[in-house]
Amino acid sequence: MSQKSSTDGGVEKMTQRSSWDQYFMQIARQVATRATCDRKHVGAVLVRDRTILSTGYNGSIRGLPHCDDVGHLMENGHCVATVHAEANAIIQAAKNGVRIEGATIYTSASPCWSCFKLIANSGCVRIVFGEFYRDPRIFEYSAKLGIELVALAEGADAGLPAINKVAG
Repeated sequence: MSQKSSTDGGVEKMTQRSSWDQYFMQIARQVATRATCDRKHVGAVLVRDRTILSTGYNGSIRGLPHCDDVGHLMENGHCVATVHAEANAIIQAAKNGVRIEGATIYTSASPCWSCFKLIANSGCVRIVFGEFYRDPRIFEYSAKLGIELVALAEGADAGLPAINKVAG
């Protein structure tokens, strides 16, 4: 992360630039601020060759009211009224004719099992996530499929299972 140092004529200089992973994760976290389900705000950014291809956040099905406004559709303790951020990023790329094969997806929370399967079948080769969300199967299956899985946790451990922590 960038650190501020001395000032030069009132302008603060940065002594260290963010890594590309940090940069795109910060964008994913900003995208998450558009989420329309107050139970969890998640953002996703699809990137290839350091170029943003698509973004997505968790939100209601197009044309339906936001669960923030009308309430949640709960199943097994989770709101299922929204399309997840990763799915929306993939959908937006497809809708706009953007090829995402070979891309990296940055997501502020690790993908659920359904989103992981979409990411794998879309041809993404790398998943960089912030906090660990809920499905440890992604660790086993990313290894089987040769998809690089990187935990870029904000804060101490961000809820990662002890055996799967990766330094950010």
